[in-house]
Amino acid sequence: MVREQYTTTTPGTSLERPKNEYIYKIGIYGWRKRCLYLFVLLLLIVLVVNFSLTIWILKVMWFSPTGMGHLRVTKEGLRLEGESEFLFPLYAKEIHSRVDSSLLLQSTHNVTVNARNSNGEVTGRLNVGPKMVEFHSQQFQINSKDGKPLFTVDENEVVIGTDKLRVTGPEGALFEHSVETPLVKAEAFKQLRLESPTRSLSMDAPRGINIKAQAGNIEALSQMDIKLHSSDGVLLLDAETVRLPKLPEGARGGSGISQGLYEICVCPDGKLYLSVAGLGSTCQEYSRVCQ
Repeated sequence: MVREQYTTTTPGTSLERPKNEYIYKIGIYGWRKRCLYLFVLLLLIVLVVNFSLTIWILKVMWFSPTGMGHLRVTKEGLRLEGESEFLFPLYAKEIHSRVDSSLLLQSTHNVTVNARNSNGEVTGRLNVGPKMVEFHSQQFQINSKDGKPLFTVDENEVVIGTDKLRVTGPEGALFEHSVETPLVKAEAFKQLRLESPTRSLSMDAPRGINIKAQAGNIEALSQMDIKLHSSDGVLLLDAETVRLPKLPEGARGGSGISQGLYEICVCPDGKLYLSVAGLGSTCQEYSRVCQ
């Protein structure tokens, strides 16, 4: 509603109208207006530059709805094509290559693969360096395609699960301690040699030891003594001829007791015993040893 005021005057009387003491102007004028326009212009320039940089980054990095560059996001995880360089540690549950290519992990120093538990502690570590491959864990195992353990190592023992272990080195195999195996066999047309250069060589078996050479000789060489001992059984020499070529022979006319010589006698059942050597044979067919 508009309210109007009327002033009545009598004729011949002059009355001045009241002047407006306060006048309010609505709007921005002067230097403030120019600063506002300049600020809006700068915002528009920054917006255009940011939009252009965003488009350029998306184009350079090959962003797409399925991933970025050679990196694709699939249902099974992330798929990376080509060579990639990681500057920081990579955490993944499983890493595998394509079916028609191999997986290559390469570094200028070494490649380290760590396995951690829920507390973040390292439980297993594989370190491939320029001179050595190190593995730190409680157990190391290599399996075949069928899941059969081929090689297992832990703190107590080393287990080789293959049917045959072949050593192809020219010097053979060196064992510092005992070896437990059911069979030691050489390749065809090659010699088998068991040697202990500075210590003794011992072979133990609960049910017997079988030494067999199908196309050759068996030699036992020792710097000291060779002992064949059977605690509960018979020592059997089954051959057409048994020869002892280096036995000492006594001189004629001397006494066998003084010379310390003995004669090897054979019982009818094949037993061997020693008899004091004399001028003639001292072996008796019905000796006490043979009975």
